[in-house]
Formats: sequence, C-alpha cells, structure tokens
Amino acid sequence: MKNEIDLTVKPEFITDYKDGYPLISKESVVDWSRATDEGTVLNLVDAKGKFIVKGYYGIQNKGYGWVLSCDADESIDATYFSKKIKSAIEYRECFFKDENTTAFRVFNGEGDGIGGLTIDYFDGFYMLTWYSIGIYELKEEILEALKSLVEYKGIYQKKRFDAKGRYLDDADDFICGQKADSPIIVKENGANFAIYLDDGAMVGVFLDQKDVRKTIRDTYAKGKTVLNTFSYTGAFSVFAALGGAKKTTSVDLAKRSLSKTQEQFRVNNINSSAQDIIVEDVFNYFKYAVRKKFLFDLVVLDPPSFARSKKHTFSASKDYVKLLKEAIQITNKNGVIVASTNASNFSMMTFSDFVFKAFKELNGKYKVEKSFSLPKDFRVNDKYKDGNYLKVMIIRKTK
Repeated sequence: MKNEIDLTVKPEFITDYKDGYPLISKESVVDWSRATDEGTVLNLVDAKGKFIVKGYYGIQNKGYGWVLSCDADESIDATYFSKKIKSAIEYRECFFKDENTTAFRVFNGEGDGIGGLTIDYFDGFYMLTWYSIGIYELKEEILEALKSLVEYKGIYQKKRFDAKGRYLDDADDFICGQKADSPIIVKENGANFAIYLDDGAMVGVFLDQKDVRKTIRDTYAKGKTVLNTFSYTGAFSVFAALGGAKKTTSVDLAKRSLSKTQEQFRVNNINSSAQDIIVEDVFNYFKYAVRKKFLFDLVVLDPPSFARSKKHTFSASKDYVKLLKEAIQITNKNGVIVASTNASNFSMMTFSDFVFKAFKELNGKYKVEKSFSLPKDFRVNDKYKDGNYLKVMIIRKTK
C-alpha cells in the first residue's frame, strides 16, 4: 500500500476533475510542498477537505500526475491495476484474434484509466513504457497485475522519464520471461515488420499509423511514384511497395534509416535495390527536388512534432505550412499528399487551416479525401483532447 496524502485543489479546477478530466496539473493544486516522493497516492480535496478524486504524483512533461479513481475508498494496488488492464485487454479482444496483425497497443495511458503508462503487444511479448518516476514507483503492482492476466513469452520496458521525456538508457529493457530474438518479426495487416525490443528508445515501427498505412497500400499506391519523408524505418514505403507502387523514395536524416529500411523491405520479400533510400536532411532534399523539378504521385509528410538538425529546427505548430508548401511543389497534379502530425498542442481544425494556408499561398487547389485520428487500440479519454494527438489528412492536389 502506497503512502496517501491529501492535496487541496483550487476551486476553478474542481468541476473538471469531477467531470473526468485526468491530468493533475501543477496549477490546479494549492500547495505541492507536501508531495515529496513521486509515486505517492494523492487524494485531491476541496478547501473543506471533501474528497474529489484520487490519483498519483508523477512529474511528466504534461503535468504533475494523473487521476486514477473517483472512489475515496479504492486502494491503488495490484487488484486495482488488474481491473484496469483486464478491461483494456477485453476492449482489444478483436486484435488478439486477428492473425494478420500481431503488434498493437494493449493499454493506452489515460485512455485506459492510468496516465503515464502504455503497454504494447508484439507477438506474445509485452512492452511497458513508463513516462514518469511516479508511475515507475508503482511498477511492482502493475507487473503483478499484468502477469496474472496474460500468457506471455517475455516482458520488456522502456523508461521515458528524464527531464525532457527522453528514453533512459541505463540498463537493458528486459524484465522477465524469455528474451526476444533481435529482431522478432511481427505482422500488421498482413505485412511484416522487424522489431527490436531491446535496442534503444524505438522498436522499429510506430503502431499508431496502422490504418493510414493500410489505406495507402489498398487505395493509393498502385502504379504510383511515392516519396516518404522523415521515413524512419520505411514503414510507409513498405506498404506502398506492397500496394504496387512503381517506385518508392525514402528520405531520413538518421544514418540507421538506410539499413533499417532495407531490412523492412527484405522481410517483406521486396527488392530494396529497386527502391531509393536516401540519408539526407528532408529540408535539404526538398530544396534539391524543387530545383531538379522532381514530381511524385504520392508524398508522405510525417515529421516529428519537433526536430533539430545542424541547419534546421522544425516545430510542427510553427513550420508545418512551410513544409506543406515544399511538398505541394513536388506533387503531381491529381497527386496525393498524406499530411500527418503527432503534435498534441493544436487541433485537427488548426491542422486543416495549415493545409488551406499552404495551398492558398501557392494558388493551388485541393480536396481532402480522408482524415484519420488514432486507431481503435489507441483508446482515448474524451475528456482529455491532448490524448488524441494524431492528425492525418489525405489530400488530393487538384491544381
């Protein structure tokens, strides 16, 4: 049983917490000085000491903790976590039964009732990601709950709770069970991905883009020339190639992207030498492509929300319009741009405004054919809009 302390909530925040808002912000509490140890269970109370909600103290880039329960008598223990994880697993029952997809999210933070924790599934292996010291302090109870509910080959973890939310590379990420091969091969909608569970912060694919990749393969790729920017390990390129693309070009600044992208092609029996894989700053590549008058039928724009290279700093909220304008110039008439962002600090409406502005400044015309937010396994809390961070638009350039 963890220590519990009472903290008084400022009056203007009480209604939000009663209505289900999950993030405990720094500003919402009168005095944080009593919360000295992350992982402490917090009873948030009003000025008269009346219970509002129960949560935990854990500093994340988003706030100072997360709400866990509206029941004053609920113990935050293995039984509590078991109940939450069981509900999450039942919600994803269709994914566990799908032989064509063996990698998906099992538990999505505050969307499943526990902010600061995600659990991903990779063909019998489970990967827990801890986003604060506070949730990591509750690790034993969470692991006990998970082990009691699932059959597993092995369990891994990622710690992402340094001051800037970056990965902590302080030990291997293996927790228990059997160690996974490097790589293991998982499936997504019938395609293969090579996944590394113990090789740094990333495993080799971002699972939140599964619906977008499938749509590119099934609807947009056939016979097309495809440019995949900020390509990471080439997942969009793989799906485009599997959908019959004439040729794919993958561009990413990271040197590892070359061998990693070749590997993803290889595990799908695609000849990588027939594809272009370019290690280059995307912004430099765009300038080069505009100068050379390159044109593509399909351009994928999936930048990080913030990135810095030697010559460029990119912030999605400030620079996406400029990025779109570069992409529009090298997209064929009647071609398609897949514009994506994982920035949580602006809405889909604002993102739509970026697209409108970029085309207007170039005297172009377009229509939005499809839009996406997070897939079903990335469950979101309706009271916490920032949690539904993914915004994707499939845009047809008509002029």
